[in-house]
Amino acid sequence: MSAPFRMYTDLAVWWPLLSPPSAYAEEVAELLPTLLGAPDAVPGTMLELGSGGGSFAFHVKAHVRPTLSDLSPAMLAVSRALNPECEHLEGDMRSMALGRVFDLVLIHDAIVFATTPADVRAALATAARHCRTGGGLVLIPDFVTETFEADENSGGSTMPDGRALRYTERKQDQDPADAIYETVYDFVVRDAGGREEAVHEVHRHGLFPRASWLAWLGRAGFDATSRPDPWGRDVFIARKRAT
Repeated sequence: MSAPFRMYTDLAVWWPLLSPPSAYAEEVAELLPTLLGAPDAVPGTMLELGSGGGSFAFHVKAHVRPTLSDLSPAMLAVSRALNPECEHLEGDMRSMALGRVFDLVLIHDAIVFATTPADVRAALATAARHCRTGGGLVLIPDFVTETFEADENSGGSTMPDGRALRYTERKQDQDPADAIYETVYDFVVRDAGGREEAVHEVHRHGLFPRASWLAWLGRAGFDATSRPDPWGRDVFIARKRAT
């Protein structure tokens, strides 16, 4: 999970062009009732594990007080600029231990970097460690085994000062037996002076059956269900059991 992809290190400054807050507005509007209904009472606090550039939290912070954590200092810097009123913490979702609990824990698509069952179980243990009894967990992998489809898309943005980013993204599963799929990125970034750089990256992601996710959540101390969202993803909704 800790591979130093340039997307999350020296290229993180380009994140507002690659994945701006506006790209999340529709998703957050659809997901918000699920987030607010996951705990046994309307949540006041939320811990997001793998919060990235903070574009999702930008919309959620009007409804719940987020604490944002990520493994990448560069991505946290992007998020701090966007969400200066939020608490930001550097940490690995597999091992972080803050010594406090929250009403709600969110793990968005960063969970796909858990490429082994052990990584997934460690991340869910972290979620359980930080979720109060009766609190909620919402987990959103991009795919489960049953829903994976290879695809390709492209896009980008240009800023008024001339900075620009264009990208192509391809998802592929070269070996269906290995519980891994890949996302292949090709970027062209152009700075305000017109200098361009081409970047190629291959990210490996975990791909596990729906039943495995539900079983892992149960073993972590959650009662869990799943539902499809309008984009074909499984949204796992879980509540922390009393121990």
